[in-house]
Amino acid sequence: MAYDYEWFKNSVYDLTRIDLNAYKEKQMKRRIDTLIAKNGVDGYDKYVAFIKENNSKFEEFINYLTINVSEFYRNPDQWKVMDQEIIPGLISKFGKHLKIWSAACSTGDEPYSLVMALSRHIPLDQIKIQATDLDKQVIAKAKVGLYSEKSVASVPDDLKRKFFTKVGLSYQISEEVKKRVEFKQHNLLKDDYGNGWNMIVCRNVLIYFTEEAKDGVFVNFQKALANKGVLFIGSTEQIINYKEIGYTRKNSFFYEKP
Repeated sequence: MAYDYEWFKNSVYDLTRIDLNAYKEKQMKRRIDTLIAKNGVDGYDKYVAFIKENNSKFEEFINYLTINVSEFYRNPDQWKVMDQEIIPGLISKFGKHLKIWSAACSTGDEPYSLVMALSRHIPLDQIKIQATDLDKQVIAKAKVGLYSEKSVASVPDDLKRKFFTKVGLSYQISEEVKKRVEFKQHNLLKDDYGNGWNMIVCRNVLIYFTEEAKDGVFVNFQKALANKGVLFIGSTEQIINYKEIGYTRKNSFFYEKP
């Protein structure tokens, strides 16, 4: 039997329910081959056996597979639009008890940024964000809430002073912000999206997906949003066929369900 990459993708799906066919193959295969070589394992079949037998290496594989690059207030100009236009608009339509989902939230920078941005408009104890990611390890890091100086560089100074404590060279997010976020594991390619979301935030993740998988996710987000709900995407992404899917475009990064 030839233990090629096709075999490996099927084995990974059986083991993790992660569908590697949804990722750009050349890029993902290169990442996986690098990890296998780093572990000194010879071949896909032996690597599958290796991660089956070693839980820490299995977790390492999942962590490596999910691309976790995140920072607070990434692309500050877009967060200005969020502060000045999007949040006030959502409050006028839905009131202050907003239902918000931060999808593929990585190490928590984004949902915590959302809490801080919302806190300018809504009392903190009325804010609730659901944050999800495929990777249990990054969710664990998010719950700890300790970040590098680089991660928090774009946080507005008043919010940094209010919600972070300096710990050595790192920054600890406050417990009052952490309490406003509920973290869960979720696979965008197979799990249920729920419904009635007033805002969904999913940024700089879908660039790693194939066009077909990406379209499927954007369709599912559209179905999951409440009417007049907003999707916030990353600066590396655009929904070219947004009209066909059923969005109106507020600007390049914010799309509304009519």
